[in-house]
Amino acid sequence: MTAVQSGTVVPVTPATRTLLACTVAAATLFTVVSLAQAFTREGFDLTRHPLSMLSTGDLGWLQIANFLVSGALTVAGAIGLRRVLRGAPGGTWAPRLILVNGVAMAAAGVFVMDPGDGFPAGTPLGQPTTMSGSALLHMVAGSIAFTALIAACFVLGRHFSRAGRPGFAAASRLSGLVFALGDIWAMSGGQAGSLTLAIGAITAMVWVAVVAADQRALIR
Repeated sequence: MTAVQSGTVVPVTPATRTLLACTVAAATLFTVVSLAQAFTREGFDLTRHPLSMLSTGDLGWLQIANFLVSGALTVAGAIGLRRVLRGAPGGTWAPRLILVNGVAMAAAGVFVMDPGDGFPAGTPLGQPTTMSGSALLHMVAGSIAFTALIAACFVLGRHFSRAGRPGFAAASRLSGLVFALGDIWAMSGGQAGSLTLAIGAITAMVWVAVVAADQRALIR
């Protein structure tokens, strides 16, 4: 089997199609599981609580598993992207950054945020006055995951510009920009920052999934 990159035929193995499908599965799983909980778990308010806070409480294991499985699928997808983008502009760094994103996402599942601001239900309103070691490591892992995914979107923008695909290039950069702005707004304490962060993260994940599906379609 082969893939076509910028007019060059790149040999790939049949397993590459499965690896690329993992990226699509990661974005779908993370989005569906996160939003399903966000709209059904008592006390959760997406305008005040980050999706990571779903890892707390009696049902927190659902979001923890979501982070772990989505992270593993993202790592697998990054390996597939490396195979099909090998030798193309951005073909080294985009997969590496997506792999870092996947590893950091899984780490964010291992280290859980502290309850706060009314969630889980019964938790006092307001932000916690102290931060546990687990919450601190979650913040570090999240920051690494966010930065890697934003950077990957811009690297993919360069890749598609060089490949003569301006539409994909623009969409890649726009996805990275939406995520970056959503993250900055959230970190600055902006109103409904957790919502803008969720929108940005999901937008970037879905776009990388679109890229993986596109590359999978190019395999012959």
